[in-house]
Amino acid sequence: MISRKVTIHNPSGLHLRPAGLLCKEAMKYKSLITFTFKETTANAKSVLSVLGACVKAHDEIELVCEGEDEQEAMDALVKAIESGLGE
Repeated sequence: MISRKVTIHNPSGLHLRPAGLLCKEAMKYKSLITFTFKETTANAKSVLSVLGACVKAHDEIELVCEGEDEQEAMDALVKAIESGLGE
């Protein structure tokens, strides 16, 4: 299991479109991928779970990847988040 803190740079936070892009990227990997924000833990492979976390611009989340391709998944997700998730 690996974890890393990442700041959301999107001006609107994780609303529907970037949440969908995050989930699409996470679903490419076999690992269990979650993130923690405040007291909420969200499944990064579920759009509803990501939206339910209510992550806004400049919030910091802690990504957690656990499984056989965890490092590859972490690298890809961090890159996607830092690039703005399409915004």
